[in-house]
Amino acid sequence: MTKSAEELDAIVIGAGFSGIYMLHKLREMGLRTRVFEAGEGVGGAWYWNRYPGARCDSESYFYCFFFSDEILQEWTWSERFPAQPEIERYLNFVTDRLDLRKDMTFNSRVTSAVYDEETKRWTVEASTGEKATARYVVTAIGGLTSTATNLPNIPGIEDFKGEWYHTGNWPKEGVDFSGKRVGVIGTGSTGIQAVPEIAKTAKHLTVFQRTPAYIMPAKNHPLSEEYVEEVKANYPEIKEKVRSHWGGQPYDAPAYSFKEVSLDEAERLQEEYWNNGGLRVIQLFKEGTQDPATREFTENFFREKVRSIVKDPVKAEILEPKGYPMGAKRIALDTNYYETFNLPHVDVVNVKKTPITNFTETGVMVGGKEYPIDILVLATGYDAVTGPFRKMDIRGRGGIKLAERLEDGPRAYLGMSFAGFPNLLAISGPCNPALSTNVPASIEHDVEWIADLIEHCEKEGFAVVEPTQEAEDEWTEETQTKAVNSVFTEADSWQFGSNVPGKPRRFLIWLGGLHKFRERCKEVTDADYAGFKFTR
Repeated sequence: MTKSAEELDAIVIGAGFSGIYMLHKLREMGLRTRVFEAGEGVGGAWYWNRYPGARCDSESYFYCFFFSDEILQEWTWSERFPAQPEIERYLNFVTDRLDLRKDMTFNSRVTSAVYDEETKRWTVEASTGEKATARYVVTAIGGLTSTATNLPNIPGIEDFKGEWYHTGNWPKEGVDFSGKRVGVIGTGSTGIQAVPEIAKTAKHLTVFQRTPAYIMPAKNHPLSEEYVEEVKANYPEIKEKVRSHWGGQPYDAPAYSFKEVSLDEAERLQEEYWNNGGLRVIQLFKEGTQDPATREFTENFFREKVRSIVKDPVKAEILEPKGYPMGAKRIALDTNYYETFNLPHVDVVNVKKTPITNFTETGVMVGGKEYPIDILVLATGYDAVTGPFRKMDIRGRGGIKLAERLEDGPRAYLGMSFAGFPNLLAISGPCNPALSTNVPASIEHDVEWIADLIEHCEKEGFAVVEPTQEAEDEWTEETQTKAVNSVFTEADSWQFGSNVPGKPRRFLIWLGGLHKFRERCKEVTDADYAGFKFTR
């Protein structure tokens, strides 16, 4: 006997930061809501990303929810940059503190969501066969997610007889590298975090690097009791700074102009920022990445740091960031990454110069040479932003498939809605600023804005809300226009989809900054939700 579909007011897909807060807001409105989550528990990216060294590169005191003063005071972070287990514990704490778990269904990956124009309801089906219907569907799937991991376009992975793992879908029980020959492919933020940890137990580690990254030391450390007390006392001010900052961070604007300080002073300031750690390097000088002289100075500073740390000049030459300007790709944080290459059992191979040709049963082939590998770690990222949507069968008016709408690149209105898909709303969707910011700050804005829109529909008796095609087209084009003169155009990156073979080179992120995005969304609201059409 087929179980009948559960009838709900709203369905949320995903139980990370986005899904947790969205469920809370919808329940506050009295809407019957259920969250479907593919994992065994809450966490989203922080549930799946369990690879060695997984750690946040935003500081813990603002990588969190700000909507609840009680939660801000009750939770205490232990480190400057929290590791995966602590972030997962935090999200479980919030879930239980708000009693949300009873409305969550785990081990249930959503496979389809189909809109019925007659009933004005969505039918959502999960991998378990479970079905539910609702008036609203909110995607809380994130832009970098395990459903859309990116495997390298290298032949022969099926021939490899050893173990291989993607960092975005890491086994919960962990991986034992003891006495093993390990290969790591990918040196973005994830690979940079994983390499030092893997090297601690591996017999030999070979890092296959295509593009060296600009890397700042994290300078991570435990938080003192006095520091935690000071932060908690200042959370109202911190919250306002986060919401008014372009990157959703409680930092002041750059105070120095490279053109107005001496070279000695510039070097002293840069050294001071380096020693303080964190990602504020591009917020040192007002000119940032825009002025060629400022950029050249900062980039040379990074290269000199690599040469001073890495003792082998051949390795240092490979690891020096070059070939693209600083800021065109994500700047990473490390803990002893460069120092790891001073170990005799750790090597780096330049696969930009000599590409990997194929995998074999026992290793990796580069330029006719086989590197024997027992365990292969693929730190090769994701089919970002649009990939998670294209992995689901989402159908709107007339059966139109969202996956097909996104084949030519990202498109959405305000990064939160899609023309032709009524009552389907997205947190951190395509053409949204989230992945260029402190993500929880962007998520919190999106959740609150979506909740307000739904509440507006409920109060006014509107059965359906969706953006006009014109509004979606204009926002989509604006997203591309904002990227045109940015530093991002000077490199291939996941932000352009360049890491996925065949993916159109279209910028995935709205680059105006979180503070301006908040202003734009408020303007839409104040203009009676300009760009949306409502049906009773």
